[in-house]
Amino acid sequence: MMVNDLRINGARLVTRLEKLGAIGALEGGGVSRLALTADEKRGRDHLVSEMKALGLEVSIDPIGNIFGTRKGRTDGPVVMLGSHIDTVATGGLYDGALGVLAGLEVVATLNDAGIETEHTVVVAAFTNEEGARFQPDMLGSVVFAGDMSLEEALDIVSIDGKRLGDELAAIGYAGKDAGPKDIAAYFELHIEQGPVLEDEGLQIGVVRGVQGICWTEITIAGRSAHAGTTPIRLRRDAGLAAARIAAGVGDLVREIGGEMVGTVGAINLAPNLVNVVAEKAVITVDLRHPDAETLARARASLASLVSDVALKEDVEITARTLADFPPTDFAPALVDCVEQTALGLGLSTRRMFSGAGHDAQIIASLAPAAMVFVPSVNGISHNVTEFTAPADLENGANVLLQAALHKAMPTNGENA
Repeated sequence: MMVNDLRINGARLVTRLEKLGAIGALEGGGVSRLALTADEKRGRDHLVSEMKALGLEVSIDPIGNIFGTRKGRTDGPVVMLGSHIDTVATGGLYDGALGVLAGLEVVATLNDAGIETEHTVVVAAFTNEEGARFQPDMLGSVVFAGDMSLEEALDIVSIDGKRLGDELAAIGYAGKDAGPKDIAAYFELHIEQGPVLEDEGLQIGVVRGVQGICWTEITIAGRSAHAGTTPIRLRRDAGLAAARIAAGVGDLVREIGGEMVGTVGAINLAPNLVNVVAEKAVITVDLRHPDAETLARARASLASLVSDVALKEDVEITARTLADFPPTDFAPALVDCVEQTALGLGLSTRRMFSGAGHDAQIIASLAPAAMVFVPSVNGISHNVTEFTAPADLENGANVLLQAALHKAMPTNGENA
C-alpha cells in the first residue's frame, strides 16, 4: 500500500472522543476533568489502556506526562503527536483530547496497514495544559522542556489548596521515566477555538505560531468603610480602583489596536457587601499579541495604568505574574508541510496565528513544531456546547497522519 493513500477511520475517532468524553461528563453535555482530580485520573487510566491496546510502550515522567511509543526501524529522533486531556471546569469533548486521540488513531491506522515507520512515533498527553486548577497553564510541557524545575512545579498549590506533587502521587501518576527529548518533529491537532475557519468556510488552519500571553494578578488594598456615611474624597475604595483598571485595560487594548486583546477575567472583592466600601480587590488581566514588542508595550501601559490608579484612589497595589509566554513562531518547514499536506488532500487552508496557548508552543523551544486547526462550530470552546463536525475531525486527523508520515518515513515510499 502507498502510504499516501492511508486514511484514518473517522467513525473510530469519534467513538474514541465520545468514550473519553464520558469520563467526567457533565449533566446536559460537556466534561470536567480538572488536572489531577479523580476524574482526570480515570481519563488517564483510560488513555493508558487505549495506548497499550494499540501495542504502544507507555512511560510516565515525574510531572505526569504520558508517552505512548511505537518503535520505528531505526533509533534516533522521534516524531511526536500530542496535546492534553485535562479540561476547564465546564469544557467540551474536543479541546486537547482531539490531539491525543487523533494521535492514537494515527497509530491504529499504521497498525491496520501493517506499516513500520522509519522513525519512532510517540503520542504524548501533557499534564495540566489548561491551568484551570494549577497555574501556570501548559505546566507539564513547561517542565518537560526544562523551563521550570520539577521541584518548583511539584510545590505549586492549586485553586482548592492542594499541592501538585501530593495530588500527582495520589492519583498514581508521579512517574520516573524520562520522555523523549530528541524530537524530529512535533505535530498537534486542535480545534480552532475561534470562529475564523467557519466564518470563511475553510477546512484546515495552518498555524504559523502562537501569540504571546501574559497573565497578571493585581491585588488592591484599600480601607473598609460605610457606603452611606463616608464621603468619596475620604475613601480608599479597592472596588472602584479595580473598576478603573478594568476599564483602562479595554482602553489600552483599543489604543494599540490590530491583533491586541486583553481580558479582565476575574474580579473578587472583600468584604463583597452592597453597603460596604471594599477594602480589598483581586483582579486578573490577560494580555495577548503575536508580536513581542507590541505585547511589551501593552504590559508597560498596564503598569502605568496601575500606578496611576493607585495614586488617584489612594490605595496600595501589588502585582504578580501568573504566566508569561512570549510569541512563538513554528518551524517554517513543518508549517509548509502541514499546508502542502492539506492541499494535497484537497482541503482548503488558511495560515493563521493561534490566539490560545498550546503545548506546541512550549515544545517549539526543544524541537521543530507545528499545529493543525479544524473549525469550531460558532467559534465556541471552553464551553459544554463545544462542537466540531465529524467530517472536520476526520480531515484534521488525515492531515496529522500524512504530515507525521512525511517525517516518520522521509522517502514516503511503498510499504507492503
